[in-house]
Amino acid sequence: MGGRALLRILGLFCLWITARAQMKIPPETVQQWAMVLSTQLRDLTTKYSGSLLLQKKLKDVESIIKVVELDGGDLVKKYSDEIEQMLGSKRKSVRRLAESAEDADLYHDFNATLKFDYYNSMLINTADEDGNSVELGGEFLLEENEHFNKLLVNTLMSDIQIPTNVYNKDPNILNGIYNSEALNDVFIANFQKDPTLTWQFFGSSTGFFRIYPGIKWTPDSNGVAAFDCRNRNWYIQAATSPKDIIIMVDISGSMKGLKMTIAKHTINTILDTLGENDFVNVIAYTDYVRYVEPCFKGTLVQADLDNREHFKQLVDELHVKGEAKIKNAMKESFKILNEAKLSGRGSMCNQAIMLITDGAMEDFESVFEEFNWPERRVRVFTYLIGREMTFAQNTKWIACNNKGYYTHISTLADVQENVMEYLHVLSRPMVINHDHDIIWTEAYMDSVLPSTQELFYTKAQSLLLMTSVAMPVFSKKKETLSHGILLGVVGTDVPLMEVMKLAPRYMLGAHGYAFLITNNGYILAHPDLRPLYQDGKKLKPKPNYNSVDLSEVEWEDTEEKLRTAMVRGETGSIRLSIRASVDRGKRPLYLVNDYFYTNIDGTPFSFGMVLTKGHGGLMFIGNVSVEEGLHDLTSPDLSIATEWTYCETDIDPSHRKYSQLQAAIRYLLGQEPDLECDEVLLQQTLFDAVVTAPLEAYWNALMLTDRVEPGVETAFLGTRAGLTRWMRYAGVETRVAKRFLTATDKDNLFTVDHFPLWYRLAVENPPGSFYYYPVNDKGMKYVIAVTAVTVSSGGKTAMAGAIGLQMSLDLLEKMFWAIAKQPSDTDCSAIEGVCPLSCESSDLNCFLVDNNGFVLLSKERSEVGRFFGEVDGSVMASLIKMGMFKKVSLFDYQAMCKSSHHHASSARRLVSKKVGALQPCDTAYPGFMYDSSVKEANSLIKCGRCQKMFVVQQIPDSNLVMVVAQADCDCSRQYGAIPLEPKEIKYILL
Repeated sequence: MGGRALLRILGLFCLWITARAQMKIPPETVQQWAMVLSTQLRDLTTKYSGSLLLQKKLKDVESIIKVVELDGGDLVKKYSDEIEQMLGSKRKSVRRLAESAEDADLYHDFNATLKFDYYNSMLINTADEDGNSVELGGEFLLEENEHFNKLLVNTLMSDIQIPTNVYNKDPNILNGIYNSEALNDVFIANFQKDPTLTWQFFGSSTGFFRIYPGIKWTPDSNGVAAFDCRNRNWYIQAATSPKDIIIMVDISGSMKGLKMTIAKHTINTILDTLGENDFVNVIAYTDYVRYVEPCFKGTLVQADLDNREHFKQLVDELHVKGEAKIKNAMKESFKILNEAKLSGRGSMCNQAIMLITDGAMEDFESVFEEFNWPERRVRVFTYLIGREMTFAQNTKWIACNNKGYYTHISTLADVQENVMEYLHVLSRPMVINHDHDIIWTEAYMDSVLPSTQELFYTKAQSLLLMTSVAMPVFSKKKETLSHGILLGVVGTDVPLMEVMKLAPRYMLGAHGYAFLITNNGYILAHPDLRPLYQDGKKLKPKPNYNSVDLSEVEWEDTEEKLRTAMVRGETGSIRLSIRASVDRGKRPLYLVNDYFYTNIDGTPFSFGMVLTKGHGGLMFIGNVSVEEGLHDLTSPDLSIATEWTYCETDIDPSHRKYSQLQAAIRYLLGQEPDLECDEVLLQQTLFDAVVTAPLEAYWNALMLTDRVEPGVETAFLGTRAGLTRWMRYAGVETRVAKRFLTATDKDNLFTVDHFPLWYRLAVENPPGSFYYYPVNDKGMKYVIAVTAVTVSSGGKTAMAGAIGLQMSLDLLEKMFWAIAKQPSDTDCSAIEGVCPLSCESSDLNCFLVDNNGFVLLSKERSEVGRFFGEVDGSVMASLIKMGMFKKVSLFDYQAMCKSSHHHASSARRLVSKKVGALQPCDTAYPGFMYDSSVKEANSLIKCGRCQKMFVVQQIPDSNLVMVVAQADCDCSRQYGAIPLEPKEIKYILL
């Protein structure tokens, strides 16, 4: 009996398995659902967006517009000339500062007993316990200034910052501050001549820093003013010429303990004084010569940030042992420098050896006779470490007989000041010859000033970086002229956002952009440069944010033709087929980009510009009267791109109170004729306002005469001129997408570095066909449908803009569930399996999936916005295998990874990584694209004892597919998920 019962159970189980395997999902049924959904979606989106009306209005004006083909070569020349003119103005301002500082010093006699009160930026507006101003404090008027990022500043006066480790009443400091007071008038005059100037400054060789406009300096969390202007790149580059440096460090047994700690700090401080125009290597010696990085044996490497950090980490791992034998290490150092000079490698300028030791037992005269005398082309600087002075005489002799400098460093506190001395020595020939070379720095983040980093939350990251232009200041006194005395460095900051605004967004199109690089190939400005990373709740600068190479962003330039041409300062163009991405890397695009490039005269920079083939290179020009255009430009439902420059409001301080729209209207009305405005952009904006004006009446009519479908929330449109119109069909209290198209919704607005996401997606989709995609805004999920509109003339068709509709998920779900089910009276007599079919039933899992594989609709709200491969890996794997979706490999060479082991990355120039810390890394990550030629698919997936049936059908006139799959056959254990997670690229160093 027990056996028969068991057989009966097994039989029933087999029948159940068979039933599961025989479940039928008729493809024709799913196709019918897809057709109905397509019609209803099209009717809904065209009705409430007004897309057909806008396309008709554009058709009506085709006879009075002109479609022009943009000449990238002419544009790149025009914009580079304007950039050159702008940067030339900054250069002239700095030269005036240098002349004034030198004249002030010439007529000032040093006074060792000088008493002089000045405004110390750390102490201003500070009172003691009795309510009186502290010494060197005093009342210093500060006012919020829009031009200086709304910081509190004093535009009538500069003030002084002094590092904590420098005595603020030292006679040298007081005399320098006193005679540099003359710069105040020049600061103000420069700002009046060029109101686009930002911070102007003078960094003294004695350590004080004069900054205009004056500010209240904020110390670090320990109350210390660690900032020392002499350590800043602009100071070091201006004070010295490019240099080749070999650092020789003694790691013999006598260097143990504090000596080795001081030696390591000395090396790190020397490395901090180097920049991307310098070359370096580090040799550790005992009884044999050891390169701290064996890969760099016998050569010099560029002292960029990555290599400097790599050296620091390797130096930190040095251990003492053995006996010191300087001679072989000194010979090796001279050989490297001589080889670099002969072969044309390295800086081709200054050369020096830095000897760090606790003593030299002989003077090694024979080595210098062989390699360095009589020319003494290589300077030798010696750093005697520790308190013992037994071998000081030899160490000093080595430096003094090789045009170097000797210093004794007995404590960690001595390191900074003593290391800086070598810069003054290297600057002497330049000072004596009065070579006022202008230098331009790489991009950097102005994190010194208070609250600056907070701006990165609200503006384009790459465009909040800046470059500095600086010039050395020399003593012109006759009695010291032969000594070559460097007084300091003057300079000004140039925000890269202001530079890049000279290449206006509207001319570049939806996917076009402009960029700047240095002559070393490093990026100054590029929309894909991401200098910050998220560490918990804080945004922090990446360690290598200002040494990102062009090849790491334009990675499709595999042969580096673009990079090589730009580094050489050439003018030309190149076409590249690229894989780009939008929506934070989630949505890949195949584009053909035309790159145009040229150098910026008077700077080490090259300017590049990209126009996307097709719509990016075509632009239409319309013409309407100012009166007609102004009437429509003042509509309440209209805005223009607040970050674009329609009119220059920053030149005249009285114009800074105007928004771009206010400034444009006042200029067009003749109320502000002195405003400098972009006439082409204004004319196009007026035309767009007139052409799109009927949409305002159309949307309002729908609101008044028709019951708006619940869930239809916002209609909107945008044009290439940065004009946006919208209609809120739903009130703010009922609207799901409360942030959509508000000032904080940067992804969906025209900004200084990108067009709205919906615009960029629309122009890559066939005009008239709506593109649907899900949005997850901090847990609030909704749907956007958008389509492109075009205009034609002379056989050319240009993109005129994009128009769309934002709606709730409730509306889409209501429509979908009503369509995706068979009627209850369906004849099921000949049907095997479940009948009637319904996507609401527990037997089926139904989805709407967009062209990049993201779920637009599911029974589970938590799955909306997720990649379908993560939701159902078995079906997604089948669709990839069948060719319906294709994988696109993308790369990120600016990623940050948690390192699980100690290794090095070749693309990161040998940056070592500490376990567990976030470090720069290279990653590859997948994207997916739908192949629209595959209209439908259906198959059975074998999953252990069950078979899972699915049917996929394209939704006509959209970017969506409908997926209907059997629900009761779980394949997750066998197939798993297909994640979109990036994977770190591992390199093997050979």
